[in-house]
Amino acid sequence: MVNRFIGALWHRLRGPLQWRVMWLAHATFMVGVTGVVRDDEGRVLLLHHRLWRKDTPWGLPTGYARRSETFEQTVVREVKEETGLDVTPGPLVRLTSGYRLRAEAAYEARLSGGTMRLDPREILDAGWYAPDRLPPGLIASHRELILGVGAESRASGAG
Repeated sequence: MVNRFIGALWHRLRGPLQWRVMWLAHATFMVGVTGVVRDDEGRVLLLHHRLWRKDTPWGLPTGYARRSETFEQTVVREVKEETGLDVTPGPLVRLTSGYRLRAEAAYEARLSGGTMRLDPREILDAGWYAPDRLPPGLIASHRELILGVGAESRASGAG
């Protein structure tokens, strides 16, 4: 009886109201998006982040997705905001969750233009690094992304 009532009520709500109820009833996640940006020589763009831990200040361009923005658009926007560079997003290389109310997506990306202009509020330094010459202080999860480690957590497999 109760299940029938709930079913009938659900079908009467329709579209936007159903989505609102679902949103209220389930966890809402922030999505962090990372770009593994490479140039034509295969070097990877690394940033010295001002706000990151002192022992691991180096990492890939990273930021949070905005409402109604695709994750690929987030990569393009974050790289542009942090460095002034233009990139073309490529394939999804990692999708993870489980960090309280945060999920993380990482995409390969290719340098396509622009001029390096660092955002001094967030970035202290930047450079292009060969995968076999990564700087000390690079966050471990970003080292794994660069080197292609952790295939079991890539988007094409289990997450």
